[in-house]
Amino acid sequence: MEIAAPTHLPQWRGRIYGIIGLIILLALVVVLAVSVGSVNIPFLTTSSILLSKVPLVGANPGWSGALETIILDIRLPRVILAGVVGAALATAGATYQGLFRNPLADPYLIGVAQGAALGAVIGFLLPTTWQGTGFGLIPLLAFAGALFSTAVVYNLARVGKTLPMTTLILAGVALGALLGSIVSYLIISSGEQMHGIIFWLMGSFSLSQWSEVRIVLPYVLVGAAVILLYARPLNIMQLDEEQAQQLGIDVERLKLILLAAATLITAAAVSFVGTIGFVGIITPHAVRLIWGADHRFLLPLSVLSGAIFLILADLLARTVLAPTEIPIGVITALCGAPFFLYLLRRRKKVIF
Repeated sequence: MEIAAPTHLPQWRGRIYGIIGLIILLALVVVLAVSVGSVNIPFLTTSSILLSKVPLVGANPGWSGALETIILDIRLPRVILAGVVGAALATAGATYQGLFRNPLADPYLIGVAQGAALGAVIGFLLPTTWQGTGFGLIPLLAFAGALFSTAVVYNLARVGKTLPMTTLILAGVALGALLGSIVSYLIISSGEQMHGIIFWLMGSFSLSQWSEVRIVLPYVLVGAAVILLYARPLNIMQLDEEQAQQLGIDVERLKLILLAAATLITAAAVSFVGTIGFVGIITPHAVRLIWGADHRFLLPLSVLSGAIFLILADLLARTVLAPTEIPIGVITALCGAPFFLYLLRRRKKVIF
């Protein structure tokens, strides 16, 4: 008797091919983004310069030192930081969507963006330019504000040893509205600092440096690794909390770990570049539509897709109206808002 092959194998194979394809695409996008700018550098030259810095890869330096400086010290840190931030926001978005079982959830759902914005605005208004351990005052206060607001929301929503998701969302919305009103008042009262504050709030990679990459990257790597380790329990959580508990999942502990990890990488991502919207909504949902909702693949695919998306968005932001730079939040909103409306329309059809 002939035994049929398992039907899930082609789906697994497609997801693995998807990961491999996105890795290749990410590498090509990085080289493209580093090549394009006020001084356009040939793609092959850029590739050679980048490969010359890879261990055990030899390359004859047939380029000027100025080109190497432009690529390695000016453009590459910006591109890498954009990729790291995109990966962080997409991973956090996928995590929140899984926890809340809602495709419209995003990394800023429980007050991270509003807390970071308040911290950053306070940093702009303080009469000091303190700098320590690679952290400027504004990124430090933005990071602290994001973590503080999330901690407040968590403590407001917690009921004994349980954390109701609906209460958490409501607490996040209420605190976000409060902090948003404070931020608005401070912006109106900021005087000469208003332009810098608004530009930060809309997101920008214009001042990216290797020091920022070295600070943000460890937070994102650790947080994303923790989330990936809990991909299978997150799949089980898609049933409901009671069934997950019956299957041996410590639901409350899982919520705390995933919320903490997602909040950490989001706070680290926005602390330097501002609150960039829509990446955490559209990227995971697009991945889910193409490759399915299995978080063992959804999460790594979201990491790669988020990095690719934000690198390309930043490339558009600095080239469309060059030499003027568009805040990257404008680009992501132009891409994300129509997709968000599509999700709402699709969800309305399902509900009604």
